[in-house]
Amino acid sequence: MGVGLPTEHGQCTRDHIPKENSSIAAVSSSSSVSGYLDDCTCDVETIDKFNNYRLFPRLQKLLESDYFRYYKVNLKKPCPFWSDINQCGRRDCAVKPCHSDEVPDGIKSASYKYSEEANLIEECEQAERLGAVDESLSEETQKAVLQWTKHDDSSDSFCEVDDIQSPDAEYVDLLLNPERYTGYKGPDAWRIWSVIYEENCFKPQTIQRPLNPLASGQGKSKENTFYSWLEGLCVEKRAFYRLISGLHASINVHLSARYLLQDTWLEKKWGHNVTEFQQRFDGILTEGEGPRRLKNLYFLYLIELRALSKVLPFFERPDFQLFTGNKVQDAENKVLLLEILHEIKSFPLHFDENSFFAGDKNEAHKLKEDFRLHFRNISRIMDCVGCFKCRLWGKLQTQGLGTALKILFSEKLIANMPESGPSYEFQLTRQEIVSLFNAFGRISTSVRELENFRHLLQDVH
Repeated sequence: MGVGLPTEHGQCTRDHIPKENSSIAAVSSSSSVSGYLDDCTCDVETIDKFNNYRLFPRLQKLLESDYFRYYKVNLKKPCPFWSDINQCGRRDCAVKPCHSDEVPDGIKSASYKYSEEANLIEECEQAERLGAVDESLSEETQKAVLQWTKHDDSSDSFCEVDDIQSPDAEYVDLLLNPERYTGYKGPDAWRIWSVIYEENCFKPQTIQRPLNPLASGQGKSKENTFYSWLEGLCVEKRAFYRLISGLHASINVHLSARYLLQDTWLEKKWGHNVTEFQQRFDGILTEGEGPRRLKNLYFLYLIELRALSKVLPFFERPDFQLFTGNKVQDAENKVLLLEILHEIKSFPLHFDENSFFAGDKNEAHKLKEDFRLHFRNISRIMDCVGCFKCRLWGKLQTQGLGTALKILFSEKLIANMPESGPSYEFQLTRQEIVSLFNAFGRISTSVRELENFRHLLQDVH
């Protein structure tokens, strides 16, 4: 293994993967990344043009709609790994939940139907499923069996999902609680990412990450050792690391783009902090590490883009509704959603995930299970984040990426969905849908912000 992934537009072999010091992958001191991405044949310029000028505006409009702006989350779950969490006491770390009357009734009812006739059909279908269970069991036990089946159906989930029925789970308006710099940093924040990388990215402890703030004695030899190890991994494990690194990079782009520039009793001013961005991504200041992080961000973009193209049939089904209770707006938003997904489908250089887990069946099954369990563990680590706003967006984005992975590995189930009626083999909850699109919206915003920073850096120089 360890070769590049084939794509629909040709074979990406090791010979086609540009080296870090080649001209096609050259990275300037202004942190602009160019050329082709490792492990695929798509180039950065193609992604920038597609995202910034064809996709971004419509996607932002969709995410401002009622269906996608309200996310239910439990921010009070205890950290399952350690108890000494220092809660961020800054005002900017706080999350303002919604009052019950602020959330549309259609969202709170968890209904996707508009007519009494449709609801009656759904009730009949549920009764039919219940009737398929052994009738000698009590009604209570029959319902429990269906719950066990539901649990089994979630066994392919890549995320530890909140119990949204918990009294501690609350709706949050994402537009009123934007992801931005909160001042949450230092050892507590570093520990979160350190545990993610050191214990969940298939990395031996003897191999140290470059620029790891919790490790001493960083040096050139250790950087070379790290990337020699990474390139020697099978493509699945290497992709796993790149996804996590890309998510980390995307979050850092957001924090640099919405930085607290002014904080007085009169007003707070948020905006682009070029110095902060350079410290995180400049090729010289980060000894070449920053540009690698940005390339991983683009890799993550392609993965989530591919998942959205795959899941189009699920949303095209006439039974699916973006239900909030406002029939006119819901219909308009579904049209917009399908326009976006068809635009994504037209992207010319989609990532091809078919090489994942394509070897020996037993080894592939074990590797996929390891892949899934490692990612579920990362989703649990988000409950250890001491800043509530950071925890909110961390949980949402990990759930969104987990949903994207679930889609990519459910291709056959999606292909076999009935054209109408309920889809029992493949389902997405509203939570998964909202996190999927908002997480991709965050990645899309990062790609857009990179262009903004390029312009700002040109003005500086």
